[in-house]
Amino acid sequence: MTASPATPPAFDYDAIVIGAGLSGMYQLYRLRELGMRVRVFEAGTNVGGTWYWNRYPGARFDSESYSYGYSFSRELLEEWEWSEHFAGQPETLRYCNYVADKFDLRRDIQFRSRVYAATYEEETRSWKTTLEDGSRFQSRFLITAIGPLSTPTLPRIEGRESFRGKSFHTARWPHQPVDFAGKRVAVIGTGATGVQTIQTIAAEVGRLTVFQRTPNWCAPLHNGKIDAEMQSKIKAGYAEIFRRCQETFACFIHTPDPRGAFEVSDEEREAFYEKLYGERGFGIWQGNFRDILVDRQANATISDFVARKIRERVKDPKVAEKLIPKNHGFGTRRLPLETFYYEVYNRDNVELVDITETPIERITPDGIKTGAREYEFDIIIYATGFDAITGSFDKIDFCGVNGACLNDQWKRGPQTYLGLMVDGFPNMMMLMGPHTALGNIPRSIEYSVDWVTGLIRFARDNGLTRLDATSAGVESWTDHVKALGVGLLSNEVNSWMTGINSNVEGKQTRIVARYSGSAPAYRARCDEVAANGYQELALE
Repeated sequence: MTASPATPPAFDYDAIVIGAGLSGMYQLYRLRELGMRVRVFEAGTNVGGTWYWNRYPGARFDSESYSYGYSFSRELLEEWEWSEHFAGQPETLRYCNYVADKFDLRRDIQFRSRVYAATYEEETRSWKTTLEDGSRFQSRFLITAIGPLSTPTLPRIEGRESFRGKSFHTARWPHQPVDFAGKRVAVIGTGATGVQTIQTIAAEVGRLTVFQRTPNWCAPLHNGKIDAEMQSKIKAGYAEIFRRCQETFACFIHTPDPRGAFEVSDEEREAFYEKLYGERGFGIWQGNFRDILVDRQANATISDFVARKIRERVKDPKVAEKLIPKNHGFGTRRLPLETFYYEVYNRDNVELVDITETPIERITPDGIKTGAREYEFDIIIYATGFDAITGSFDKIDFCGVNGACLNDQWKRGPQTYLGLMVDGFPNMMMLMGPHTALGNIPRSIEYSVDWVTGLIRFARDNGLTRLDATSAGVESWTDHVKALGVGLLSNEVNSWMTGINSNVEGKQTRIVARYSGSAPAYRARCDEVAANGYQELALE
């Protein structure tokens, strides 16, 4: 370590945070505790991040509500009451606003302020952040809270702009209600957002046509209202709930069963699957046998089980077969949880179109033309997902030491230190960036924010003005993340979790874009770095 400059330059802020979602709000709260001058820049008109942008019908989270909210304030836990086991978007957005009001966060948040570029200036050891309107702000620290799933992608289909009806991407849904009554509606995409939208609007629309490229394995959500008795149990049990989340593999209240799929009899295995299929939430994915995501034969047992369930629930055998994935096993892609999704296809007003059989040729002024026929629609919904994990970074021009461009540095896949820093980009920290533990996101958010806050506190207490990862540290962590992915069936599948997006140029090659080890192991490694005085970093 070397001494910091005797006279620090005058900056607009001590720290700038990009994004006012769950990460950015909590980071603001923690940095204020350090007495820092902080500014959060948010592109939207209000707080909420994911829950601000994703207003599509049926949007809700699939972590249990009481395991999802912030844990840092006992008072907040006592005051807020979730109405459902899995809260919908309107309630979750109200929660975000409640938090912002309770802790008076908005006075340090600038809305309608999209960040265009951020440049590190070595001479002052600071970041210059430029907004789309051209205004610039200087800060010692820059913290990204831009989310792994926040940059929507539209399909590369000719004629999209020619459609005369209404069209929406699920992640850019209008703030006003959309009238579906009697309308002819198309939904393109059957990932998690597509599933939630389809099951929600099917009974309201005049006719619904679902265009599916890749079917996904789905399992029942089994949502329900939280009554007064359950509310009391939840509030009395918060300490245990969050302790459980700290212990489990991915911060859910579910964690893998220690047994292998073939360590029990066929009858026991079937009964176990039935039990999981009938329970709330991610248990069937996160609480299943320990080997279903690494052993093909073990995975085949749960895939066959869920395929049988789909055939039982969908009356038309041909439609059922189209809804059963053939190119990946159960749980090897992100698992959508559903509420009578499969029963939608038993309705007379719903049609499923397999676009691998009859590809979409173009969007027309009146609808959609496939290789088989032309469809007329009043509304087209694009449930076509996100440029995941690195996409939100690609949208901002991050320039580090000597003008190095982050986009160039990550062209062959992200390279990070603990998923929190990148060498050559001093004083920049990432919340929920590539190679960090994801899982039940708010649990991971709180840990990442606390770690970043601890580092900044350390810098302040020791007069440090330049915090950088080392190339050796980045190489070591990136190699570790890649090694953790070896043997995972999910890394053999094209999905956003492996960096594939057919609608984004240059993202057709699989990469290891996420940390796939356990959350406790991730935290232990990060804790070790902090306990050793951050000696693995280059500090000045």
